[in-house]
Amino acid sequence: MNDAVVLHFDVDGENFTSAGEASVQVKKTLRQMGFPPEVIRRVSIAMYEGEINMVIHAGGGKADVTVDSDKIHIVLADKGPGIADIDLAMQEGYSTAKDNIRSLGFGAGMGLPNMKRYSDHMEVESALGKGTTITMDIYLS
Repeated sequence: MNDAVVLHFDVDGENFTSAGEASVQVKKTLRQMGFPPEVIRRVSIAMYEGEINMVIHAGGGKADVTVDSDKIHIVLADKGPGIADIDLAMQEGYSTAKDNIRSLGFGAGMGLPNMKRYSDHMEVESALGKGTTITMDIYLS
């Protein structure tokens, strides 16, 4: 594959029922392109966790996925409140989700840890009051 495939999604921050649509579309695209199931699984989990975080915490955002010959590059960007303490947010079980979100089965504090676990490289940039951008790479070799 010489040319990168670029996918763009707007993540609706008001709608839990549509949360995960971008990761489902990426999964379908990767399957059609013939990627191994393990790569597809890792990308799907990392994407889904990011989408849910954007819905829960940031009122939505944008997801961009670039499929290249050597990696799948994911950029998730929102204009939410930002993350006050990234190190704390990376700890399994830490969550700032409200009780109504938890009652829906979300907000267990596994989003960022799972994103890190299923990607080969992850960076979190966040500014309070401005938003968060998460960049992840899943290498293909």
